[in-house]
Amino acid sequence: MDRRVHRPLEDQEFDFITGMAQGTTVLAYFTGSWPKAVEASRALDAVVAELAREYGARLMAVRTDITRCPATTRRYGVTGAPTVVLLREGEAVATRSGPVTAAELRALLAEAGV
Repeated sequence: MDRRVHRPLEDQEFDFITGMAQGTTVLAYFTGSWPKAVEASRALDAVVAELAREYGARLMAVRTDITRCPATTRRYGVTGAPTVVLLREGEAVATRSGPVTAAELRALLAEAGV
């Protein structure tokens, strides 16, 4: 895992990390620990790490485990893994569920003005 991707262990840590992102878009991606989710989440790990390097200070990446951060998962309406939620000032500006490619995430980021 790239050091540019944060991994909160609980809801309060997610809030602390994303609270430091003032003026920066947060790419929060929600993962799960069940077999189908693990495969898709691992593929997304590499994609997000690549984007975190590419976008640098314009993007904060946060890998969030659904079972460790249940309140955060509910707050953003996440019902499955993987799910990507783009946040600005704590508010969701775009959401994408299911496996996603780097090109699809770049397009989502571009639509969000990143």
